[in-house]
Amino acid sequence: MKLIIGLGNPGPKYAGTRHNVGFEVIDYLAAAPGTAPFREKFEALVAEQKDGGETLLLVKPLTFMNLSGKAARAIADFYKVALADVLVICDDFNLPLGKLRLRAKGSHGGQNGLRNVQEQFGTDAYARLRIGVGAPNFGDAVDHVLTKFKAGERAAVDDAVAQAAQAVLLWARSGIEAAMNRFNASDGNEKGKGEKEKGKEKTQPEKPNDEPKAASGD
Repeated sequence: MKLIIGLGNPGPKYAGTRHNVGFEVIDYLAAAPGTAPFREKFEALVAEQKDGGETLLLVKPLTFMNLSGKAARAIADFYKVALADVLVICDDFNLPLGKLRLRAKGSHGGQNGLRNVQEQFGTDAYARLRIGVGAPNFGDAVDHVLTKFKAGERAAVDDAVAQAAQAVLLWARSGIEAAMNRFNASDGNEKGKGEKEKGKEKTQPEKPNDEPKAASGD
């Protein structure tokens, strides 16, 4: 069994925002024939999909971004999914729009959802797939990830979501190395620079709708 968690904020208000690109990948995967409908459990929407002889659990946490790890840990514990079989999908404004980057483990880079997943699991040794949502304008970092994609960006985002879905399936079938080799951004110095520049990355912004209080309905 593989656990695939797309990060985002629940509700129509956040649909189509940069922070919700992880949800979009899960929805793309769930549209495949034979996928069971989403069911609400463990404070998440969960759908099961068969891929050959493997079961894929497609998950969208409903806890808001800052508490994403709460649902991830509960589902992993219930289904007894090993960390090696967990993949988390999220946005990253440090990557150019539409670029993908897979890692077997590593820093959360300030991304609030990844931070909480790491806190809940007690380790950074889980696979993650970051999708570039474009850098914010100067002084606009706080609101950037909660804005919707512009019309001129949508084609690139849709292509990235489709590519990310293929990367997820390759990871599930062949492992993280195969997925990294095929799908990681490779233009210029993009490929392989992540570990060297961990300390130089901009951090993902804090936002009230990412905070735990939002999950309680405030």
